[in-house]
Amino acid sequence: MRANADFYEVLGVDRKASQKEIRKAYPKLARKYHPDVNPGDAAGEQQYKEISQAYEVLSDPQKRRKYDQFGHAYQQAQATGQWEAGDFGDFVFDHFGAGSFADIFGDIFGDVGVATGRRRTRVAQAPQQGQDIRHALPVTFAEAIKGAHKALTISIADRCPACDGLGGQTKTCPACGGSGISSRGGILGMRAACPQCQGSGEIITERCAECRGGGEVTRTRQIDVTIPAGVKTGSKLRLAGEGGRGFQSGPAGDLILEVQVQKDNFFQRDGDDITIEVPITFIEAVQGATISVPTTDGRVSLKIPPGTKSGQRFRLKGQGAPRPKGGGRGDQYVAVYITAPRHLTRKQREFIDELAQTWTEDPRQDLPQGL
Repeated sequence: MRANADFYEVLGVDRKASQKEIRKAYPKLARKYHPDVNPGDAAGEQQYKEISQAYEVLSDPQKRRKYDQFGHAYQQAQATGQWEAGDFGDFVFDHFGAGSFADIFGDIFGDVGVATGRRRTRVAQAPQQGQDIRHALPVTFAEAIKGAHKALTISIADRCPACDGLGGQTKTCPACGGSGISSRGGILGMRAACPQCQGSGEIITERCAECRGGGEVTRTRQIDVTIPAGVKTGSKLRLAGEGGRGFQSGPAGDLILEVQVQKDNFFQRDGDDITIEVPITFIEAVQGATISVPTTDGRVSLKIPPGTKSGQRFRLKGQGAPRPKGGGRGDQYVAVYITAPRHLTRKQREFIDELAQTWTEDPRQDLPQGL
């Protein structure tokens, strides 16, 4: 299993995929890469193992939630039994070294985002930019149409203030003398990180009590977000420098907000166009009328011609959603439907009975007799 393989990518599904979509994706891939179908194919066998492991986690809602939050660190902690013991900080320290908390975490989707980056090494001193953080941004229908300013509360993993991200009290690594480079060298003579200090050149002598050796703690902050008018579900807003912190004085990553527009009780959106259903009376449909209909900018007058049918649509040009990149707005369509009166006076009922006796039109005359 590749150390950083993304289970969603392995199954070829989106992170928001339903359990049904995950169950549907697995059999097809399993058949394709099964060792019995591809005898002697080592790469195919490895792929099959990844598919099986990915499905085992993502098909279980509880395991999937923990994987979405903690990535492969959850899988490894679970395998050693340290997850259930509640000593996750010890697991990070013992298996990945001090200051490596960010290295084993992927992006967290939902309410918490964790800044991630490569482990600090003496082998690679170049500054590294922090990773981008993705975060869902729910907005109302009105906010999506008109735009808005919102204060977003987000939690991310950041450098531990107590130990400055070192994980505790440190001393020079005796194995590499502080160089961070293994004396044995790597494959083909290439330099390799010291296995004792993971290339940091230092080892922990006393673990930090606040981060328990992980080097990072969760920090909650508030960010002001400007939502442009006309955004749709799936639109992405990038806030530069608001993501995961950089390493070796590198710049911070970006915060990527994924817009999720909530449904409205009356308005429906189709691209840049908006549709609303409006009731009209039988008399208005027969005689015609001018009615007041709602738009996203307020009510406007709409002329209903005589003989209007139920389901007929009327166009209000330029009353739709704004186009985020300019170019005006879409249109609004008003779909009318005829309602039957609920309460009639005796005189009105007598009038309806008299009208029915003189009514000769049959609206069903063109229907077939059967198959």
